[in-house]
Parts: sequence; structure tokens; C-alpha cells
Amino acid sequence: MIAKDSIYQFIVHDLHGRPIDLSQYEGKILLIVNIASKCIYTPQLKKLEELYQKFHDQGFEILAFPSNDFLRQEPLHGEKIEYFCVNNYNTSFSIFEKAHVKGSKASALFRFLSNRKINGRVNTPPLWNFHKYLIDREGKVVTHFFSFISPTSFLIQRAIRKLL
Repeated sequence: MIAKDSIYQFIVHDLHGRPIDLSQYEGKILLIVNIASKCIYTPQLKKLEELYQKFHDQGFEILAFPSNDFLRQEPLHGEKIEYFCVNNYNTSFSIFEKAHVKGSKASALFRFLSNRKINGRVNTPPLWNFHKYLIDREGKVVTHFFSFISPTSFLIQRAIRKLL
């Protein structure tokens, strides 16, 4: 039985519209991040890839969710998002279907990630693109990092190492 305080209860969609059950990531350390192609923080895609390459072999995954919620900074859709990320930043981590990440239209996953009453730990919705949520091997939210914190920062790497 999947715990209600874990992300494993959610099904999301990949960039091709196929359903992806997040329970397939059970036992992995995850960094879930909302991304956008036209944001001042977009170069973090390169740093996310560096982080992914550094820890992937140890059971670490990055799940990226494009969002147009902040000043319409993600105008792309579907495969065009993937093309942008791969061709400009050499990304190889998982990128999912565009999602709402804040407010009343927020996806079920992002409502969960940002509400302590449901996730038991974090009570902060994304305040901008590239907000990051760290998830432990049991699918529970551990902490979050604001957009301005680089994915390769000591702070994020130390938090990941603690969970590995």
C-alpha cells in the first residue's frame, strides 16, 4: 500500500502525454523542480544536469516539470520543450508534461509538495521557476530550495549526500 504522505501516489504525464506512475521511482532520491525556457534561471538546466550526472549512479533522479505560471516564461509545449533542453543544455534527466505549480490550478503533485498538511514537512509553493523539492527514498518530502539556490550548491549537494 502506498503511503498518502509520499509522492508515489501520483501519476503524471511525460512530454508525449503517456502516464508515468511515480511509484516507479520508489527507493530513489529525487529532486523535483519546475522549469521554464525563458527565465533568468534557465541556465540552471546545465547545473541540474551536472548534479544529475554526479549522483545518478547512486540512485538519484531529477524530475523536471515545465510551467508557464510565472510571467508566461514557458511558451513551448511537448517535444519542443525536450528539444530546447537537450539541444541547449544537454539534459538527460526526466522532463514531464507542462504543469501548473501554484494556486488553485496547481497539479495534485505540486499541491502535495507545497502543503505541510498533506506532505507533513514543507509548506512552501514555488515562488518562481526552478523551485526545488528534495524527496527521500520513501517518497517523502524532506525540504525545498528556492529558485536562486544553484542546483550544484554545497547546500543542495550536502542534503542529497545525507539521503544517499
